[in-house]
Amino acid sequence: QVQLVESGGGLVQAGGSLRLSCAASGSTFSVNDIGWYRQAPGKQRELVARISSGGTTVYADSVKGRFTISRDNAKNTVYLQMNSLKPDDTAVYYCNRMIGPTLVVYAWGQGTLVTVSS
Repeated sequence: QVQLVESGGGLVQAGGSLRLSCAASGSTFSVNDIGWYRQAPGKQRELVARISSGGTTVYADSVKGRFTISRDNAKNTVYLQMNSLKPDDTAVYYCNRMIGPTLVVYAWGQGTLVTVSS
């Protein structure tokens, strides 16, 4: 059974950086598109960044130029480098396998909490 585990969250001051990791166990996801999502308190979950099997990336307008998604297929891991963090980036961050423009494959995991203080 495939399991995606998010890690790397924490408390950081505005302007700081964090790197999140999404590690897959049980199967390789080198041929899959992977998305990073976030859900802030009281808000709906939103797609932050996406990376295709070939390395093509897409970002939400709110994080363009600040976040970078990448993958290491040898480690079955996708990363989200987050720079110039803002308080509005505070959320629980999740990863998932994506199919098509919006569908996700797996049940959501626990995510990793990112808190940005002002």
